[in-house]
Amino acid sequence: MSNLTREKLNQAAAIVAQSESDIDVWLTFVRETSGITDPCLPFLMEGGLTWQSALLVSKSGKKVAIAGNYDLDGLEKSGDWDEVIGYVQGIREPLVDALQELVPVSVASPKIAVNFSENDDKCDGLTHGMFKLLEGYLARTRFANALVSAEPIIRALRGRKTATELAAMRGAIVETDRLFAEVAELANPGITERQIADFVQAKIAERGLGYAWEQEGNPIVNCGPDSAVGHSAPSAIALAPGHILHMDLGVVKDGYASDLQRCWYVGSEVPEAVSRAQAAVLGAIEAGFAALKPGVSGWEVDAAARSFLVAAGYPEYLHALGHQVGRVAHDGGGLLGPCWARYGETPYWPVEVGQVYTLELGVRVEGYGYWSLEDMVVVTDNGCTWLSTPQTEVWTL
Repeated sequence: MSNLTREKLNQAAAIVAQSESDIDVWLTFVRETSGITDPCLPFLMEGGLTWQSALLVSKSGKKVAIAGNYDLDGLEKSGDWDEVIGYVQGIREPLVDALQELVPVSVASPKIAVNFSENDDKCDGLTHGMFKLLEGYLARTRFANALVSAEPIIRALRGRKTATELAAMRGAIVETDRLFAEVAELANPGITERQIADFVQAKIAERGLGYAWEQEGNPIVNCGPDSAVGHSAPSAIALAPGHILHMDLGVVKDGYASDLQRCWYVGSEVPEAVSRAQAAVLGAIEAGFAALKPGVSGWEVDAAARSFLVAAGYPEYLHALGHQVGRVAHDGGGLLGPCWARYGETPYWPVEVGQVYTLELGVRVEGYGYWSLEDMVVVTDNGCTWLSTPQTEVWTL
């Protein structure tokens, strides 16, 4: 087991032990993880599992892994599980026995937290079929009605970044800034969005980096006013004088992601409309930065940035101001977003120390294109600090 995985597994044990919801055991229940895996698995172990497997972290701090006989080797060699239990015919008996041992009989209403959530996809790794199997295994035991959502545990585990995680993310940011600088050298009138994306992807492959979201749309590249803004793949539209070149890029280095946006104007004299857009976007992001501190709800941070942008004369952006970043760009947890139905409860969750967020928004500049910036911050005891270096002026090509 790597030092980082061990670090996160121990952090998980501490979170369960301190759980305010009186969780007795956190249970991650998986099978055939090469096909469908749980987003939590990399925090608990390296590699995958084939037969039905249960990874249990108890309130007492004990960590127990139950897996098929042919999956035991890696779990045992890691040395990070207090007990590793194998089985051949079925997992039900060893699973129930382990729960009996981990949850004292004095606990009248046990709570077994499992990985389902209506709000957060990164907390929702347990499939419906596996949930039904688990219910069946626990029927006619004292754990028959014990299953609850592990959402609070997983949110804390993913969100509270360790020093090792932050160092990995800073490394990803360095690589992303390097790619932006290389694009600025490459980008001349006549080059297409697709050619820019192909160049970036070749560099990503050459440097052994990964993608913070699906490769097809990473990077997002927009040349001028006719380019489709969103998550679509780069097109054959060519860069021309008077265009805004916008890029949204995220890479993975040492298992952790970046997610940044940068813009350039093609021409030596920057139009007032572009300068005004840059000032408004940067000012709105800085307003969000000033509002981001432990204990506030995500919607409050979004509201600060949204109000600034509207006061500057621009329409509201149609998304959240920021999301958490970790192993991937969209790493789940609380959201710096408006209280819209599609975001569920995530904008209401309080900001915590150690969480890493993006601050991102943009505006369309009539006749020129899309001006949007995105940077990453980490929440500190008194507010937040930049992980990336914000773009504070209009860059020209």
